[in-house]
Amino acid sequence: MKINKNKILNHNLKKIQGRVRKGSLATQMTTIIILLVAGTLLLCWLLNTVFLEKYYMLNKQSTLLDGFGTIDEASASGMLDSGNFDVTFDNLCANGNITVMIISSDRTIVRSSVNDTQKMLIEFMDIIFGERQNEVKILMQANNYVMQQQKDTRLDSEYLVLYGTLSNGNLILMRTALESIRESVILSNRFLVYVGIFAITISAVVIVFVSRGITKPLLMLTDISKRMTELDFDARYQPRRKRTNEIDELGQYMNVMSMTLEKTISELKSANNQLQIDIDKKTQIDEMRKEFLSNVSHELKTPLALIQGYAEGLKECINDDAESRNFYCEVIMDEADKMNRMVKKLLTLNQLEFGNEMVAMERFDLTELIQGVLNASAILLEQNGITVVFAHKEPLFAWADEFKVEEVVTNYLSNAIHHAEGEKRIEIEYTLRENCVRVSVFNTGKPIPEADMDNIWIKFYKVDKARTREYGGSGIGLSIVKAIMESFHQQCGVINHENGVEFWFELETGNR
Repeated sequence: MKINKNKILNHNLKKIQGRVRKGSLATQMTTIIILLVAGTLLLCWLLNTVFLEKYYMLNKQSTLLDGFGTIDEASASGMLDSGNFDVTFDNLCANGNITVMIISSDRTIVRSSVNDTQKMLIEFMDIIFGERQNEVKILMQANNYVMQQQKDTRLDSEYLVLYGTLSNGNLILMRTALESIRESVILSNRFLVYVGIFAITISAVVIVFVSRGITKPLLMLTDISKRMTELDFDARYQPRRKRTNEIDELGQYMNVMSMTLEKTISELKSANNQLQIDIDKKTQIDEMRKEFLSNVSHELKTPLALIQGYAEGLKECINDDAESRNFYCEVIMDEADKMNRMVKKLLTLNQLEFGNEMVAMERFDLTELIQGVLNASAILLEQNGITVVFAHKEPLFAWADEFKVEEVVTNYLSNAIHHAEGEKRIEIEYTLRENCVRVSVFNTGKPIPEADMDNIWIKFYKVDKARTREYGGSGIGLSIVKAIMESFHQQCGVINHENGVEFWFELETGNR
């Protein structure tokens, strides 16, 4: 069942457009910014409500303790009565909003931050020894001081009070007013609500204008991409400002992509036109088929005659002994195997020449492939006493159909094994070139006659027919190599040397 790709593409485009309409980028950005601002304000409100009162109380306690520590150090050093301590004492009381009174053991007032010392003394004595002592809340207690929280119900005000003994034995009384922190929290949160409403409104207005500035060029890019899907490559993105940003850069790249696609499609149309010309040339197939059948019939004539002759000999019992019968059977089986291999090679060659064989271009390790072919031929190499030199161990990646390259290497190696003479050595080497690698298979032995150099790639052509017949060659292997390399659009060839023959082929190594 065939699927209409254009219908699928149009359906996907409609789905994309539907998603864009349901949730535009401007709406999403506005919603996210408003939620972020509202969430931040809500968090501030929550922190104010839960922690501000505690923080305020801890800050006041710290202020009292720091003041007590400063005065206690002055009393220990004898500086409490000195005029040099006046400025420090006044700053401590003013900056911390603290009322301080220091009394000696004989009730003499050593220092005081208020003028009405008698009234303040009565209030402090009432705090320490009065009836309201049971109404206070002790916050902190140490060896030389006590800190407590006191509420004046008459005036509805709260104080933080610290009293204790200094290092020189004097009594110290300290008090600071606690403002209505709960009322301050309520007021702060109310103000935060007003600020939040204002901030959300301003943020919404700003983000609408900002999102429009972002989404407008994106909509332009969307329109350009839509026109490109309809093969309209005249649309171009125009930046709205001199200073470009990432969206403008994307637009410029889309312009380049549009021009590239237009050029590529033009080249494809030219290629299709050439392809049509090539299709017309296939009218010559009949002649090629006639030639093919003629060559096949010639190659099959000899093995079929042998099979027929030995089969008739078995039937007529020319030799009754078991050894002769086995010999006749082996000849028949050997000839049948040769015919089978030749037919398989002919089928492979036929598919390659007529373009029926798919070429799957992929990146693979050439070193690993050659090593695998050598491992598969190890027994044959050992039987023929041949030494193979292949020194490359590091990976070398190339682009081609891996299985067809394996066929090429196998044919070259098989050819080298059957023609290796003298030292009986086979060398496999790489030669790296610009964007390609040349793989060569060299074997020691007799060079190929110059007259036969160009003909060895023709199917059924044999330089030494007797030798070829000896190992079962059909003259098709190199034709298959040639057809495979042509399907890759790559080169192959042969070079004669003084002590042997080198067959080579090239593969692409550059990135695709």
